[in-house]
Amino acid sequence: MTPRTLTLIISCLVTLIIHQASRAQPPEDEVRFSEHKTMIGYRSKKRKNPDLFQGNKKKKDYFEGWYFKMVAADESEVMSFIPGISLSEKGEKQHAFIQIINGKTAETSYFSFPIDSFHFSKEKFAIRISDNYFSKDSVHLNIQNDTAKIIGSVQISQPTQLCPDNKKRKAIMGWYRFVPFMQCYHGVVSLNHELQGHIDINEKEYDFKDGVGYIEKDWGESMPSSWIWIQSNSFEQDGTSFMLSVATIPWLGSSFTGFLGFFSHNNQSHRFGTYSKADLQITSTHADTLQIKITDKAYTFELSAYRNQAGTLIAPVNGSMDRRIAESIDATLQLTVKNQQDSLIFNGSTTVTGLEIVGDLEALRQNVK
Repeated sequence: MTPRTLTLIISCLVTLIIHQASRAQPPEDEVRFSEHKTMIGYRSKKRKNPDLFQGNKKKKDYFEGWYFKMVAADESEVMSFIPGISLSEKGEKQHAFIQIINGKTAETSYFSFPIDSFHFSKEKFAIRISDNYFSKDSVHLNIQNDTAKIIGSVQISQPTQLCPDNKKRKAIMGWYRFVPFMQCYHGVVSLNHELQGHIDINEKEYDFKDGVGYIEKDWGESMPSSWIWIQSNSFEQDGTSFMLSVATIPWLGSSFTGFLGFFSHNNQSHRFGTYSKADLQITSTHADTLQIKITDKAYTFELSAYRNQAGTLIAPVNGSMDRRIAESIDATLQLTVKNQQDSLIFNGSTTVTGLEIVGDLEALRQNVK
């Protein structure tokens, strides 16, 4: 056997191993969304755990999507993967999807799948779209068509929950999560976790060995008309994670600006938001720059954020993925946190930040409740 032949055989074996490892492994308890029957006890499970698929009874005017952010150990690669489903306003158009955004190049991709390809677990957070699998423990990708070849597996370990010691405080929305007519709901699956593995996109390897990740989700009818979203867990101090979401909230024929977020540092997590009677001030509403101050009974958060490159993502309107928005994953964030005795708790900056600035920012600033 010549060295060239041996090299070819090894290369083929490696490709086969990667392909097999990247195939979605169907959970034993999974069901197909388009044909599942009544599941006893599932309503109670999903009410207690927003990570689970919430739309099992939906037929129209609905979307649900999870946001998986992955950052390489040296921050040389940043990728976000967004799997989900879309059910149009009248239900005539239904599909599953996977969106991808490259945080370094701002390149985006949108892959559509038949709704029959979407499966979900009855017992835990785990979904499958064709041969692509997403859970709190791992991501497996196998997308191959005329324009793209995306294969790889990334393992997730040591996920950080929101307030794990207090079951009532696990939901980032507080009591608003139980309001039945909200336009959009928000959940945080993991504030911070470790990554192992890699993903090959069109023959280029993205290595996430010893990297860090973050997972959140949205579900409902539509994303808000205007919103701000800021997130990072790539500060110099390991384990520190921050997220803020500010949005126009329709309410009883009118609307107001509501907000929610968290700060996780030194193994402690703190929630804040409209529901906790925190105060929000937006002092800058330039197109690419934000200055925000948040004050609650425990802390004062002062932050400034600047958007760099932005990629175009597709967002839902009445369940249909019809809206184009801009997202940056390489934004700059400066965050200072003090307690109510004015003692410094945290001061840090990062250039690996997710930032979305969408819609009427002046209205957001003026209508803070």
